[in-house]
Amino acid sequence: MTRKRPSPAGALLTATLLLLSSCAPAAQGPTGAEAENELAMRTLLQMLESGDASGVAGLFHPDATYDDYANQAEYQGLQEIAGYLSQGTRWADGVNLSITSLQASSWGAVAEWVFSGIQVRPMGSLVSVATGRDVVLNGVTLIEMDRGRIRRAADYTDALALVLQLGAEARMPGGAVLKLDATDTPSDDAPPTDPEPEDIP
Repeated sequence: MTRKRPSPAGALLTATLLLLSSCAPAAQGPTGAEAENELAMRTLLQMLESGDASGVAGLFHPDATYDDYANQAEYQGLQEIAGYLSQGTRWADGVNLSITSLQASSWGAVAEWVFSGIQVRPMGSLVSVATGRDVVLNGVTLIEMDRGRIRRAADYTDALALVLQLGAEARMPGGAVLKLDATDTPSDDAPPTDPEPEDIP
């Protein structure tokens, strides 16, 4: 059985297509460092959400720092960072931290997230009671990497939004008062309170 030889035009077309395909740019994907840094960020945010800081030594450098800008605090070293990560959401039940955007680079990563939870335990000396109120906060976390581990991390969020959602008021210069709408009520999981007496007709 004889094979049909391709025509000169067909051979030229095939050669042209092969040449063009070899010159086409390869699909761009994350580099090894970017993928590693994205994983480090996701691992960190899982620690923040769960309060489980048992893996902090494998994620951070021993002399790393962690800045909490909402409270103007800096944590240095593994022990202080583990304390910050494990205590950060202990005051809340139903905690959820959803990543809305994550950008990784060769030097680190930046993530935008939304936190939600119900304040059912005191928050140190700031809030000594359980309000049972829902809290929703937007925030940003940044990490700087060094040889596969986090050298520096920082959280940015709005502390005023937190305290207003817990029922606080903020008095401004000039007498204005910032507070949430009075229709904002505690969650169904709020501690029970004595019912108001009903009006008797």
